[in-house]
Amino acid sequence: MPNRLAHETSPYLLQHADNPVDWWPWSEEAFEEARRSDKPVLLSVGYSSCHWCHVMAHESFEDQATADFQNEHFVNIKVDREERPDVDAVYMEAVQAATGQGGWPMTVFLTPDAEPFYFGTYFPPAPRHGMPSFRQVLEGVSVAWRDRREEVSDVAGKIVRDLAGREIDFGGTDAPGEQELAQALLGLTREYDPQRGGFGGAPKFPPSMVIEFLLRHHARTGAEGALQMAQDTCERMARGGIYDQLGGGFARYSVDRDWVVPHFEKMLYDNALLCRVYAHLWRTTGSELARRVALETADFMVRELRTNEGGFASALDADSDDGTGRHVEGAYYVWTPEQLRDVLGDDAELAARCFGVTEEGTFEEGASVLQLPQQDGVFDAEKVESVKQRLRAARAERPAPGRDAKIVAAWNGLAIAALAETGAYFDRPDLVDAALAAADLLVRVHLDDHARLARTSKDGRVGANAGVLEDYADVAEGFLALASVTGEGVWLEFAGLLLDHVLVSFVDEKSGALYDTAADAEQLIRRPQDPTDNAAPSGWTAAAGALLSYAAQTGAEPHRTAAERALGVVKALGPRVPRFIGWGLAVAEANLDGPREVAIVGPGLDDKATKALHRTALLGTAPGAVVAYGVPGSEEFPLLADRPLAGGEPSAYVCRNFTCDAPTTDPERLRAALSG
Repeated sequence: MPNRLAHETSPYLLQHADNPVDWWPWSEEAFEEARRSDKPVLLSVGYSSCHWCHVMAHESFEDQATADFQNEHFVNIKVDREERPDVDAVYMEAVQAATGQGGWPMTVFLTPDAEPFYFGTYFPPAPRHGMPSFRQVLEGVSVAWRDRREEVSDVAGKIVRDLAGREIDFGGTDAPGEQELAQALLGLTREYDPQRGGFGGAPKFPPSMVIEFLLRHHARTGAEGALQMAQDTCERMARGGIYDQLGGGFARYSVDRDWVVPHFEKMLYDNALLCRVYAHLWRTTGSELARRVALETADFMVRELRTNEGGFASALDADSDDGTGRHVEGAYYVWTPEQLRDVLGDDAELAARCFGVTEEGTFEEGASVLQLPQQDGVFDAEKVESVKQRLRAARAERPAPGRDAKIVAAWNGLAIAALAETGAYFDRPDLVDAALAAADLLVRVHLDDHARLARTSKDGRVGANAGVLEDYADVAEGFLALASVTGEGVWLEFAGLLLDHVLVSFVDEKSGALYDTAADAEQLIRRPQDPTDNAAPSGWTAAAGALLSYAAQTGAEPHRTAAERALGVVKALGPRVPRFIGWGLAVAEANLDGPREVAIVGPGLDDKATKALHRTALLGTAPGAVVAYGVPGSEEFPLLADRPLAGGEPSAYVCRNFTCDAPTTDPERLRAALSG
């Protein structure tokens, strides 16, 4: 019989709905039950595409004897970290503080007052490599709760006090200047891997937000070293196994330093961020590789992640059936020489050389992850494309990885920005249409009458969890990009509604610091607050960027002030840990550059000369430049006020720091005004 999770919208929770464990969703009712029954809470946190979450579920949560013990001695709560990032953040902080590491699945034991007292991540079904078995952990915690309650309460109280006493160095309310951004670049140079691209060692994650900073820094200062790091890293990733050479799109990270073997799950946020990165790299350099990867990644998102409602699903699993009934990581993506011969016949040898498939294999059991190690032009392009088409068709016959179909507002905001810009750059109106459809879904389903966002939806049904700061900020970022690309001022208006809510509910009036949850959100043992960028921009830095862009579009001083105050933390952290605040540094570059405000006016949005100016403006590399596009005097964009046609011709106005250049009707002059 299904448990209480059967009524949830989260695919991850629904995966556990048939467990013999009597799971509760995170709720006050669950903690009331713990208080009533005088049992501790077992909190298990994971997400649907997490490999070890699936492993622990199969080994322990599907085991009847283990479940019986859990049900007798604990109130068991299951949380999808992607639905409740606030719950995940609070308890992950406790896990990392206590153990020095963290990860998922996360296993935390709590008092009925939600105070943590024992922690872990994955626990095996039997003792292994010095780790206790999950059953041993359950029994030990149960005995401690029964026989040493006072000690448990003391530990829990101390942990909560320690968490409450932690403070973030906000760095004051001054935004970074030239010196801090130069120091950040120097710090990145020291951590850069010149042989392989990227930063640090294994595992190696795609540094999309850092690359955005490098591109903007190069655009503002002309620093060739910044551009070189961005170019080389993007090329190594695009030619490595982390990039799907047949279907486009990026895996979560590389387990090695050379980008060869990925962790195969594909996340929406990674692909949205990287699609935008490669589009911006092409905008800077004209690289054909960057153009191809940007478009292939955009097409991957639309083809494999788009839902029937028009939004974008969260992820594809790392695991899939290998054809024998085993669920194996990477089974959908890897190839052996024999499999190439079965599909390609005489062309198998060419494919093996082109894609780095060896007899020994680069992965497991003699299989290889496809790479593209040779430079373009080494192999006949038509022949390679034919090989790719045949391999794609053969791969499509394999069991596909599962898809987490829930819509996360923040990640859809990132996808909207990426698809809108990529569609505009490469004359792909279908990509802009996909961005518009996702934006429409967010407005229809996620946004209520009071401009409050819901975090998730699935199958058109809105989830119960409130949006957090990253949702408001990233959706606003997506809407602002749509406004610039389409000339439809309604998206600027929606962005303003979201950002007004940020100012009221997420910003500390005294310090200018931002919180991850709204002031009226559910009160946890600590109000989460983290300015560092991780897999995606933090809510803090994303909000700073969206507030800055909105202020540039509208002249809204409260939004500009809030953005600059929020950037104080970047001034503090950028020179010390630049890898972990890349988007904050990118926003700081825009702030230092202005950002520039571009108004394009013409007799109509479809006028050929007006469109030429508009496209030129969108392709400008000035950091964080905003674009308004419409007819003179249009009330949809404040930047268009008092902007007449110069000599009766479509015109472009470029302003920065309250000073405007003379209007131009020449796309080349506009390009020059936005390129340095």
